[in-house]
Amino acid sequence: MATAASLVAELRAESDELDTLVAGLEPGRWAADTPAAGWTIAHQIAHLLWTDRVAMLAVTDEAAFAAVVADSAHNPHFVDDGAAQLAATPPAVLLADWREARTALHDELVAVADGRKLPWFGPPMSAASMATARLMETWAHGLDVADALGVTRAPTSRLRSVAHIGVRTRDFAFSVHGLTPPAEPFHVKLSAPDGASWEWGPPDAAQRVTGTAEHFCMLVTQRRPRGALDVVATGADAERWLTIAQAFAGPPGTGRD
Repeated sequence: MATAASLVAELRAESDELDTLVAGLEPGRWAADTPAAGWTIAHQIAHLLWTDRVAMLAVTDEAAFAAVVADSAHNPHFVDDGAAQLAATPPAVLLADWREARTALHDELVAVADGRKLPWFGPPMSAASMATARLMETWAHGLDVADALGVTRAPTSRLRSVAHIGVRTRDFAFSVHGLTPPAEPFHVKLSAPDGASWEWGPPDAAQRVTGTAEHFCMLVTQRRPRGALDVVATGADAERWLTIAQAFAGPPGTGRD
């Protein structure tokens, strides 16, 4: 099992890779549209900054985090509003603030005591789970930035953590659509970037999902339409899952055309 320290190391690397995409941009390029409707490159970085700051509260000040949760109950658009507000920050300041916030969060996650559960908008989670969730978001929003810039990023072994969250959120995806999660486990077998196989679930399961890890991660983060991906399902329940899968919290995503 991956440790919090190793997952935070992956999160740092993923964040640094995204940083290299935006660090040299002229200020005007931060206003470029990304595939997320209404979101510019500035919005994408602002969202990561906002979420890192809130995650920091979950680690260091649970009372302040509880206040954020209470406020969010009165505003279903609180995440988007937070990104919009911070996106108006001058790009150089926004980038510096994100660097400061993410570094502080990463350092705090490594120091979280074993067994401690951190509060979040859903169920409490371990530091390792928090790092994995931040990695998933950083990769997904980084993909949006790369698309806006016309850059193709090489897949890395860090996708294993993104895929793991995608598999673990299977039942959530059914529930958030008002569906009863399947009782039987699925077998998921993905081709890793280095040619190895990553597998979850019993090998003899009747319901199966196969494909490349990169395409599966694009599917569960809803960054590409199903028809553009090589992910294949065997079994009616597995097929249904691939139409609703989402690794992120919140209401059902709208996907991408």
